[in-house]
Amino acid sequence: MHQKKIFLNESEMPEHWYNIVADMPNKPLPPLHPGTKQPVGPEDLAPLFPMELIKQEVSTERYIEIPDQVRDIYRIWRPTPVMRAYGLEKLLDTPAKIYYKYEGGSPSGSHKPNTAVPQAYYNKKQGVKRLTTETGAGQWGTALSFACAQFDLECEVYMVRISYDQKPYRKIMMNTFGADVYASPSNRTKAGRDVLAKDSSSTGSLGIAISEAIERAVADEHTKYALGSVLNHVLTHQTIIGQETMKQMEYAGDYPDIIIAPLGGGSNFAGLAFPFLKNLITGTKRVRCIAVEPASCPKLTKGVFRYDFGDTAGYTPLLPMYTLGHNFKPASIHAGGLRYHGASVLCSQLLKDGLIEAQALQQLECFEAGVQFAKTEGIIPAPEATHAIAQVIREANQAKLEGTSKVILFNMCGHGFVDMQAYADYFEGNLENHFFTDKELSANLEEIEALQPA
Repeated sequence: MHQKKIFLNESEMPEHWYNIVADMPNKPLPPLHPGTKQPVGPEDLAPLFPMELIKQEVSTERYIEIPDQVRDIYRIWRPTPVMRAYGLEKLLDTPAKIYYKYEGGSPSGSHKPNTAVPQAYYNKKQGVKRLTTETGAGQWGTALSFACAQFDLECEVYMVRISYDQKPYRKIMMNTFGADVYASPSNRTKAGRDVLAKDSSSTGSLGIAISEAIERAVADEHTKYALGSVLNHVLTHQTIIGQETMKQMEYAGDYPDIIIAPLGGGSNFAGLAFPFLKNLITGTKRVRCIAVEPASCPKLTKGVFRYDFGDTAGYTPLLPMYTLGHNFKPASIHAGGLRYHGASVLCSQLLKDGLIEAQALQQLECFEAGVQFAKTEGIIPAPEATHAIAQVIREANQAKLEGTSKVILFNMCGHGFVDMQAYADYFEGNLENHFFTDKELSANLEEIEALQPA
């Protein structure tokens, strides 16, 4: 009998997060103050983040210890299983071996609590009373709501309007964990009111929601801001995924030829890929790492590598990243967690250096792949996860054409049990593909260039 699931004991859970900055051949460029165009210091970030997270953000240490209290909470759902997709392999009639790391068993149903818990922990240690944040599809907002409940912190979430309307059960999950949730853009902030003044029917974006959450945080000394992706410390926290997976693949007697994960800001992809990329960078083992994004928001495949704001209102430092421009208005696709104008600094630098690849896929192909996966593997994937599955199917079909038995590993980052309206729209023919045009980028290029340092 073939083994379906590969488990780890709780005692095998990693004790450190892996920081890829230590091994990157080209270190990432520093974030810049938008006024002076000089690198930001701890004092610039202190209104937003506790000092321990600021230290992690700029750290060049290879490993960062996971606090015992964080590991204790991780044990609610970690370690997570690696599973062999025998059913999908059979359907595709491919010689490829397909494995997936399943992160859907967490309290939020996704990988997001891996960073939400330590962020809440470090804020509580510094005496913070409230955290604000944004959320797209709702996985991150749910994760932070849960994490704040563990440390008796208040939580205020700005949820992108299109997802707020499409995914009411996500809001209820956040409310159940004790969070207050507001549709963004809202009238609670200047950033939100400015957007609504220009477009009263705005469906919102992650960039707008970030602006609102930051504005609320800096207005109160007892409030800090928490981000679910993009920043270095967030990606570092997620590497517990890949470190567990490396042990599990050893037990399976396989090593991946190809690693695939969705990329919105970068934490999903980084969590699985970064520990394996360490072996690639150091010349130990080869692997192709493919980040998959929506064709309607293709920052990696169509964007420019420039300094840009991480939010719409321009409250964040300038970050060196692949971007479509902070004023880019993404199409209202169901994969709300991927509707972000830029990629993380770390993933952007790795792509620029040719250490990772990127693919952009249309949502109809992705939902078709998600349905195939649900039928064969019994898990209905989140819309974000379907992007990885669609690329997996492409690679498995290519292996069949070549007659090669490749090992494909992907991050099944979350289930879609509270995203069923997306599948309803798919089955009813209400979803369509969205085609990004160069005109959409050129409209923002002049503004992006104006932000660059001399």
